[in-house]
Amino acid sequence: MAGIAAWGAYAPRLRLSRKAVTEANAWVAPNLKAKGKGERSMANWDEDALTMAVEAARDALGPADDRSHIDALYFASTTAPFADRLNAGIVSAALTLEKSIRASDVTGSQRCGLTALGQALVSGGTALVAVGEHRKARAASAQELDFGDGAAAFVVTEGAGAAELLGRGSVTDDFVDHFRGDDGGFDHYWEERWIRDEGIVKLVPPAIQRALEVAGLSPSDIDHFCFPSTFAGMAASLAKTIGIRPEAVRDNLAAVMGEAGCAHGPIMLAHALEEAKVGETILVAQFGQGAEALVFRATGQGQRPARGVTGALADRQEETNYLKFLTFNGLIEWDKGMRAEKDNKTALTTLYRNEDMILGLVGGRCRETGVVQFPRTRISVAPNNPAVDTQEPYRFAERKASVLSYSADYLTFSMNPPNHYGMIVFEGGGRIMMDITDVAPGDVETGLPVRMVFRIKDVDEKRGFVRYFWKAAPDRAAIAAQTAQAAE
Repeated sequence: MAGIAAWGAYAPRLRLSRKAVTEANAWVAPNLKAKGKGERSMANWDEDALTMAVEAARDALGPADDRSHIDALYFASTTAPFADRLNAGIVSAALTLEKSIRASDVTGSQRCGLTALGQALVSGGTALVAVGEHRKARAASAQELDFGDGAAAFVVTEGAGAAELLGRGSVTDDFVDHFRGDDGGFDHYWEERWIRDEGIVKLVPPAIQRALEVAGLSPSDIDHFCFPSTFAGMAASLAKTIGIRPEAVRDNLAAVMGEAGCAHGPIMLAHALEEAKVGETILVAQFGQGAEALVFRATGQGQRPARGVTGALADRQEETNYLKFLTFNGLIEWDKGMRAEKDNKTALTTLYRNEDMILGLVGGRCRETGVVQFPRTRISVAPNNPAVDTQEPYRFAERKASVLSYSADYLTFSMNPPNHYGMIVFEGGGRIMMDITDVAPGDVETGLPVRMVFRIKDVDEKRGFVRYFWKAAPDRAAIAAQTAQAAE
């Protein structure tokens, strides 16, 4: 028996208005006006598939410091930042997992997220599966409107957990509906009717039927059917073909999020887990050079996420500036000014020596005095007791914090000016000077509750090396609680 013990999800706060996109491109692509309803999730400039996967994993794992129960880590994405560097290793370091875990990257297909989850479920032990996607699309294309950015994560165990695995089915066939070369930034697609009729309709049902056979269920037994597709009505059509009840077909979140590639099946599964009643069955399937299908039964147990899909979608800010979207995704050349003209080569030796500090946001706490500091040093900063070699690792990432002082700087280079940064103080001690993200001018003030988020610090564009660190972002749940308390 194996199952999902906990799950989490993440969607960027920004939501790009499709109407803004279609209006900006009406002169060249008036046919896109029909797609101008709703919004799609839009990653900030300092977010990518990996950072979003880390945030989803944090949602699944919860705030506890002890994560030694995780034996394996699977990171799945078709848009991972590195082709020859273990992306899962970066995720592991950010989450401060044990060095002894097994870690692997799963990629190469839009179904790789479900493939990673299925593999973790049958491999035994306790594993973390983190799936993130951040695809780029050409301006004035249908994909620009259909795509969305997001992530999901699952903790799987040998017990039933919150959802027990009942069956799994797979089909592998080199059906090329689209592809992206190793030196290409965009997907290349074939004709939609061929993809639908020769690909999805013929390859997905056998995978689903196999999963149902293993589970010992009939199609009519399914209570929640999750199938992501940019083709309108595709999930309902499949359900009718297979014999799944129409009311079991779940909303694919296209109107509020878009389609998040290999992460979208897992996101829909996470959403179903949030709403499924005890004993209900969930079937999730995804297409991509074949198909992957998994069947679960909800148990009502396990750990529910603090935010989940519902919370992630509720935390939103509409973005109508189409030019900002193009800039954040590197789709236009713009004058960054002289202050951006610097060599961002990373000292890999320094990165490795300070890995837990940079990627894990780990500082130190003096064993003798309990004084907390960042960074960790041999000599404690405790007043009147500069003890030597008394520091033990202390994780800051899950600690509550607030802004002590700040600046909104238009002189330093920023992808989203002004550059907000300030002194952040933590409950329990410690303070760090750090960047503040996901804010607009006027949002930051002294005392603002913030939480730590794993983000891109900067990019060495000459060598293609992405540097990561932690930033402060408004803790909107804490802000809402403060506002409600003040109103009483």
